[in-house]
Amino acid sequence: MASNSTHSARVMIVDDDSLLHKTLTKIIALGGHKVVLHAYNGQEAVDKYLNASPRPSVIIMDFRLPVLNGLLATEKIIDADKNANILLISADESIKKEAFKAGAKGFLTKPIRSGILLSKINEQDCS
Repeated sequence: MASNSTHSARVMIVDDDSLLHKTLTKIIALGGHKVVLHAYNGQEAVDKYLNASPRPSVIIMDFRLPVLNGLLATEKIIDADKNANILLISADESIKKEAFKAGAKGFLTKPIRSGILLSKINEQDCS
């Protein structure tokens, strides 16, 4: 899939696994996008997103996180910014409905397939 170099997403990765941050950063870069923020727990994600200027165009949010889980962090971000584009990721597909109820715009199950991730980022980054 060819990437559109004239418009790339500014992505924030939220996961407590630093190895996954590295892997996702590489995949996202290959898709022509840029990772601009990293957070390792839900509260850090809320704080970094709300203080970012400009804010990331897409957030990849894990469900199982320390401090605040991904659903609570998603709710807090959406409460503050209704236009936030959050893709919730989890190995637990049973939380998919809760993810959308919390305000997520997309849901991906782990393990994440790179092609699906990039197409979801492209869908969300309509700014």
